[in-house]
Amino acid sequence: QVQLVESGGGLVQPGGSLRLSCAVSGGTFSTYPMAWFRQAPGKEREFVAAISRRGGATYSGDSAKGQFTISRDNAKNTVHLQMDRLKPEDTAVYYCAARTSVSGRYAVTQVYEYDYWGQGTQVTVSS
Repeated sequence: QVQLVESGGGLVQPGGSLRLSCAVSGGTFSTYPMAWFRQAPGKEREFVAAISRRGGATYSGDSAKGQFTISRDNAKNTVHLQMDRLKPEDTAVYYCAARTSVSGRYAVTQVYEYDYWGQGTQVTVSS
């Protein structure tokens, strides 16, 4: 059974930075394209960024461009989201997700196309 566990969330002031991590166990991590999503109160879950199986390519949603960076370490079965210049509107629960893919397609933004999810980590940006 594949399990994803996020960490690194918390309270940060506007303009600050956070680095989220997601540890994956129970599967073959290097075969999964990975992604980060977020969900603010009363809103739908929103795609943030995705990364290819080997980490050589990434794809970012509009909310992440120029601000967030996704990366992965296949030796440690982890994926990260570096978040800089945080704004109050970045406040949300952040989720990591994995998808099984024969083709390795990674620029996938739809929630339903991901097979495994973590429980989420809260990020609050406030002064």
